[in-house]
Amino acid sequence: SGAQLNVVSDPPAFKLGETNKTPDFLKTFPLGKVPAFEGKDGTCLFESNAIAYYLGNDQLRGTSPKSAALVQQWVNFADSEILPAACSWVYPTLGIMQYNKGNTDQAKEAIKKVLTVLNEYLKTRTFLVDERVSLADISVACNLLLPYQQVLEPAFRQPFVNVNRWFVTCVNQPQFKAALGVVKLCDKMAQFDAKKFAELTPKKDKGGKKEKQPQQPKQEKKKEKKQKEEKEVDEADDLPKEPKSVDPFAALPKSAFNMDEFKRTYSNKDILTVALPYFWEHFDKEGYSLWYSEYLYQSDLNMIFMTCNLVGGMFQRLEKLRKNAFANVCIFGQDKNNQIAGVWLMRGQELAFPLSS
Repeated sequence: SGAQLNVVSDPPAFKLGETNKTPDFLKTFPLGKVPAFEGKDGTCLFESNAIAYYLGNDQLRGTSPKSAALVQQWVNFADSEILPAACSWVYPTLGIMQYNKGNTDQAKEAIKKVLTVLNEYLKTRTFLVDERVSLADISVACNLLLPYQQVLEPAFRQPFVNVNRWFVTCVNQPQFKAALGVVKLCDKMAQFDAKKFAELTPKKDKGGKKEKQPQQPKQEKKKEKKQKEEKEVDEADDLPKEPKSVDPFAALPKSAFNMDEFKRTYSNKDILTVALPYFWEHFDKEGYSLWYSEYLYQSDLNMIFMTCNLVGGMFQRLEKLRKNAFANVCIFGQDKNNQIAGVWLMRGQELAFPLSS
């Protein structure tokens, strides 16, 4: 949504279990819960879903009462149907919860039911609500993140092809990557690790007091950290260096056309009555060029949702063109008989793709 946030999560500004228990914090947030949000206008919120809704834009919340209700439905679905089962199954594999076979088996069945429902729903949809990412996709995908990373091995997830396609599409969006990094799907179902659980669980002596875990001397820790960093630097030096990329637009003269301002107008105003008149009024035909495109390999195009993924995948790979190009690409037709066409605005008078090859 483009909201600007000052995130305070690290010591000494914030220490979980201490800062959120202080009188000042509890005066504003009586439950002591985090995440907690405080706006410049005095708005105070707890619960992540409420904060996300407040900071979101219309696309994320839903652009109509129906869409907004569907977004809320899937956000609640993620909290009530996915999260409890995901924790019961995944947390023991991380060593932060004791393993219980009955609970784990129930959690597996619950996750299977959830994936079955989602798989059927996503059969004809790219995203959960409308055709753009919303809070519904963010909430459901993030609640499925640990299962996909830890326990949903290939054999288990194989029947749920529509959910897999949707999940991979979501986590590969630039905004998801900025928050989550590269998401790797698990190769083998993680199991309960008794040793890890014992290490993470403080032992109690006979008198009922918790034994302190032996701590490594600080100097030794620093030495190990330094050795590790030096090793990483040495290994990095051995890797072949990537050739420096040349900006194909660097030599072009400056243009009076403000691409960012046009994009904002196009996104936020009525396209026909505001954005297009703005474009033709400010368009610099010497500094920019317009192109019409059609996809040549129609035999590749089958189901509409697959064509949507094809277009989406292309745009993900064109991130470097963001400052120098703008496109409106559409899909026409129906399942097994569709075509892709679009209009492109590009910096300069040459097609950008050959310039970047």
